[in-house]
Amino acid sequence: MRIIIALLSICLLLQFSVQAQSKEEKRVAAAVETYRAVLVNPDKVVLEKVLAEELSYGHPSGEVEGKTTVIEQLVSGSTDWLTIDLRNQTIQIAGKTALVRHRLAGKLNASENLEKVNLHVLLVWQKHRGQWQLLARQAVKI
Repeated sequence: MRIIIALLSICLLLQFSVQAQSKEEKRVAAAVETYRAVLVNPDKVVLEKVLAEELSYGHPSGEVEGKTTVIEQLVSGSTDWLTIDLRNQTIQIAGKTALVRHRLAGKLNASENLEKVNLHVLLVWQKHRGQWQLLARQAVKI
């Protein structure tokens, strides 16, 4: 009987802790999805909102760009994502900062060559005026 009560207590505590975290994690996940969608279908207004002014955007090549350059490349089509699929995503929230890790598989039209992309990505999000904005991104090839 004690074991059953202990197990029920643990399950109840886990349920409350998951519910307490899931609301903000869902907001971060929604921001990540907005970001994924705007990479495939660039919209300057959406990009301005989702990317922080201080953005540090790291590519697997080691190149690091800021917000203005990232937006210009996406809107101009010089960076042309055809598809992006995110897998194995984890979200860890610490105050007004969220760390998101996932695997990105996609197709990128680079210099009129179709390129398959497989990356591990770390996204750092910050809560600014009630909205989650991408502060930093670093990707590595797999």
